[in-house]
Amino acid sequence: MRSSTRLLGLLAYVAIASASTVVASIQSDLGGLLSPGASISHNVSVAPRWSEFHAPQPGTIVTVATEADVEATVQYCLQQNIPFLAQNGGHGWSGAFHLGEDGLVINLRGLNNTVFSADKTQATIGGGAIISEVIAQAYSNDVQVLTGNCNCVGALGAGLGGGYGNLMGLHGFMVDNYLSFNVVLANGSLVTVTPEQEDLWWALRGAGPNFGVVTSAVMKSTPLPQAQNTAWVGGLWFTEDKLEQVIQGIEDLTLEAHMNIFLYFLTSNGTPTILVTVFYFGTEADGRVAFKSILDIGPYNDTTSVLPQNEWNAGADGFCIKGERKPTYSAGFDHMIPSTWRQIWDDYTDFLNNPNTSSTTVVVECYSLDKAQSIDADTASFANRDIRFNGFAISWYPDSSLDSAAEAFGSSFRNLLRADDGLSSNRTYVNFAFGDESNEAVYNTNTPRLQQLKKEYDPKNVFNQWFDL
Repeated sequence: MRSSTRLLGLLAYVAIASASTVVASIQSDLGGLLSPGASISHNVSVAPRWSEFHAPQPGTIVTVATEADVEATVQYCLQQNIPFLAQNGGHGWSGAFHLGEDGLVINLRGLNNTVFSADKTQATIGGGAIISEVIAQAYSNDVQVLTGNCNCVGALGAGLGGGYGNLMGLHGFMVDNYLSFNVVLANGSLVTVTPEQEDLWWALRGAGPNFGVVTSAVMKSTPLPQAQNTAWVGGLWFTEDKLEQVIQGIEDLTLEAHMNIFLYFLTSNGTPTILVTVFYFGTEADGRVAFKSILDIGPYNDTTSVLPQNEWNAGADGFCIKGERKPTYSAGFDHMIPSTWRQIWDDYTDFLNNPNTSSTTVVVECYSLDKAQSIDADTASFANRDIRFNGFAISWYPDSSLDSAAEAFGSSFRNLLRADDGLSSNRTYVNFAFGDESNEAVYNTNTPRLQQLKKEYDPKNVFNQWFDL
């Protein structure tokens, strides 16, 4: 018994010594390859994750300052056989990450510039820019650019999965608006990818994290004076007894290009309630006409107003708080069924009986798809042009002892949506997926081609942390 204890102690000592040697090697060897503005840390708090649930646990974080720093870091990791993951906002909530202390995170946040062409029709966005930074730069330069709807999320991370956003009814998905990418590939080379590289261009726009680290992107933008860059946005709050009317109202609503609508189950002052957020790119008068059927249901509070683009996303800033545990389950579906949503409401309020779960939220997003669906689905590997609704349930709490209850709630939520989804197979938007989905659920019929291209561009499966092909 004593010898076994000694052996275990020796093994632990060797592991610690080995880890210390690796850390020292990274610090000295990689440090000399990076630009003066880059830094190396072994403290995970340098690049925190939005959710601590099954989050990556790297032993090293390299915060880059240039695109060449990304190239040098990837090359070093390949040479030293170090697993790695690139992140920006750290909001990817998949529970399938498997990066441990022997791994390295490339923190892209230093690449946060957004610049515009002289005619303001193109924006070059750094791989470390978050959505609020892109919008702020665009708005201050009298430019409108398509982004996602959560200020703290990485702009390119949101886009590479497909890219939903307030203006997609006018411009399509973000993947439809990219013009080129700078990407570090699995062989460690930094290259520019355009539509001329047909296969890789197709693969990056929908399954990007499987094929490289995108260090910057050029995308379409629109010159627009600030005075014209406003929308009627905000919340309509409903009591629980109006749930079925709200659900049916959203199901029956025709969304024109200027519109989108979201549904939330959340708590207000500790009480579960129903929030519908509306978006109309235009005047309040026209917006109220467009959403008359929802307004007629009778919200108990109306917090809508006309806001400039740099304030459109402010209402969702509460979702930006990092830390704690947030396992999130999602499904795509084509119909809002009142009886299904009554069951989801009951399950949601039951879950709130657990301690410290009041931030738990259920969300449904619905956008105008006419423009997006006018673009050939085969032009990008993004697979969800035909999906009308995306729903997700965020279980939010600090104590890991609730993990099983949270996973049961989330899984039940997903099953309820799938039971009446109106689709021929299970479908989930890759950026919203939990992590246990099949490739076919997130990449749909594009899976075989993506898998073949994966063998060509990443034969050693270097990029394996995000819905690995």
